[in-house]
Amino acid sequence: MTTGAEALRRRLADAQELAAVVRAMKALAAGSVGQYEQAVRALGDYEQTLERALAARLRQAPPASVGRTHAAAASGAIVFGSDQGLVGRFNEALMMPVAACVPSEPGGPVWAIGERVYALLVAAGYPQARLLWVPTTVQAITPLVDRLLVEVEAARERGDVHAVHIVYNRQTASATHAGQTRRLLPLDEIWRARLVEVPWPTHTPPQVIDALPGMLSTLIRAYLFAVLFRACAESLASEHASRLAAMQRAERNIDERLESLHRQAQTMRQTAIDEELFDLIAGSEALMRRGPDGR
Repeated sequence: MTTGAEALRRRLADAQELAAVVRAMKALAAGSVGQYEQAVRALGDYEQTLERALAARLRQAPPASVGRTHAAAASGAIVFGSDQGLVGRFNEALMMPVAACVPSEPGGPVWAIGERVYALLVAAGYPQARLLWVPTTVQAITPLVDRLLVEVEAARERGDVHAVHIVYNRQTASATHAGQTRRLLPLDEIWRARLVEVPWPTHTPPQVIDALPGMLSTLIRAYLFAVLFRACAESLASEHASRLAAMQRAERNIDERLESLHRQAQTMRQTAIDEELFDLIAGSEALMRRGPDGR
């Protein structure tokens, strides 16, 4: 009985320690989800504002820099993955969208954000994949996006790639994730037509005073930055939401396990008490059967 009680106490202590770790990870994931979701909302409003500014500019004078779509040109992708665990098949969910927009042979450059998704891409037949590290804070997204824009522009100037797609996970209503694909480049006639067809939110059409040199290129750079930043933030929000859901499931399982262990401990204590009472009763009855002289 003593050995069983000691083993049960050890299991209880281990479960309580694991519960404390899960609660800490749950709190960390919940805090991270909040900051990335806030960034996604902010970037959504910013991207919409930039799209309206570009639409106003393109309605007046479609620039010569807007080119035609080259269907046969090489395609590349920027793939936002995860380098931490407890997120299910987060990185594996990106492989099918990547294959849909970038053929492995011949294929353009693939920028893999995260070591785990990089390994999956190489194994899937993308030896041209380039590894970049996953940002761990909202502030760390900016230098990553700046580097991506520089590398993508350099690859386009070399003729290595024409179309560039963004592949990332987006959070669903059930706190899971689903792979998404969005075309970043080229900003061609299809992109321009989509922008200019969106109705203006007011009855007064905008008037663009194109006095600043490089106004259009500045708007385009800001637009590309916003699109990439938002995709990265959505990926990170989805990652931490998946981890939060996993921690909530783990917490429920641990609570059930603790409840079961507590019931076992109560049963064991009651059994020990009953055995002691039975021993006392048996001893009392034995003494009562003996006579006053102890016989």
